[in-house]
Amino acid sequence: MSQSAPVRVVIAKPGLDGHDRGAKVVARALRDAGVEVIYTGLHQMPDQIVATAIQEDADAIGLSILSGAHMTQCAKVIEVLKEKDASDIKVFVGGIIPEADFPALKEMGVVAIFTPGTSTQQIVDWVNGNLAHAA
Repeated sequence: MSQSAPVRVVIAKPGLDGHDRGAKVVARALRDAGVEVIYTGLHQMPDQIVATAIQEDADAIGLSILSGAHMTQCAKVIEVLKEKDASDIKVFVGGIIPEADFPALKEMGVVAIFTPGTSTQQIVDWVNGNLAHAA
């Protein structure tokens, strides 16, 4: 039985949002669970995030957004993924996101939404359950 490749996730802080503690906590939890994590740091533009995801052969991009710009930032990242023929890279988002925005985010292509109070174990379980490679 062959060993499956580890899941690779880019964790990114798009735009001007300067609060990165949550992103770092999630990145560490995923790393500790065996996920290969690439953390881009603060103030990333959507094209930079997508370029990193493509270069790193990522399975997904996790966006951490606390600034209220989740609709704009998610839409732009998904648009750039399409432009770069990389729509196979999934996008999930965490942060301060009103439940009223969930349907529009899902419609644009966001595959999962994590809000305050979500445990790191729930995020790890989602990543492992939805992004794991077939062995």
